[in-house]
Amino acid sequence: MPADPGTAPTAKWSDLSTRITSAVVMILVGAGEILLGGIWFQMLVVFVVAVIVWEVARMIHPRSEVSSMLLAALAASVLSGVLGAENDWQMFLLLVVPLVGAASFPRSGWHFAAFALYVQIGGWALVQFRNDHGLVFVLWLLAVVIATDILGYFAGRIFGGPKFWPRVSPKKTWSGTGAGWIGAALVGWGFVAPLGLGWGLVPISIAVSLASQMGDIAESALKRRYGAKDSSSLIPGHGGVFDRFDALLGACVFVIALRLVGWPG
Repeated sequence: MPADPGTAPTAKWSDLSTRITSAVVMILVGAGEILLGGIWFQMLVVFVVAVIVWEVARMIHPRSEVSSMLLAALAASVLSGVLGAENDWQMFLLLVVPLVGAASFPRSGWHFAAFALYVQIGGWALVQFRNDHGLVFVLWLLAVVIATDILGYFAGRIFGGPKFWPRVSPKKTWSGTGAGWIGAALVGWGFVAPLGLGWGLVPISIAVSLASQMGDIAESALKRRYGAKDSSSLIPGHGGVFDRFDALLGACVFVIALRLVGWPG
């Protein structure tokens, strides 16, 4: 029996108010920590990374609650130590959690190992950006990710159309993806003067937008592989912490890769 066309628009936007409320709370908490910087921002990032490690472990092995909690605690300890280290060689400690997790989950350990390493590097990178490049740089990065997400969400819901990668992320459309790139370009244009990085910031912002979308798709692939709708149910309207920060982690890992080739200097 076909659905009543009069109810479709309401269903399409049924989660919007919950998403907005949760987003406002996260923005307020995150903004305060970003402004404070230092140890306060570092503590927030360590907490987020630990929770995501817990979520990844639970998605892969839902019955391994104790192991998931222990891996999260280990991730918090290791990342805190690496962020406070004075020597770059201690970055190798980020391999501890992936290796321990791989040993704990022998059948799918490489999935956990890859995502645990990726999440830790993304968290470490975000703290480095705040320490080395300052508040405005982090605000630019966040603005690119948020603009990509918001414009992608609304354009995808309004225009629909062909799917971007239906086998992995069935909800993501080309219209939403393209709208995200346009939003990122506008953000880059707006930050050219504050950051003093030249007009090259515009195409870089688009590339960061794409990286954030790939971060979203990577998490979607993991969820589909293990039959999870959300990474958890911790955040009303958004699912889990990984569901909310997957795009930012993808952007952070991409920008830290750019830093290896000398950008932003």
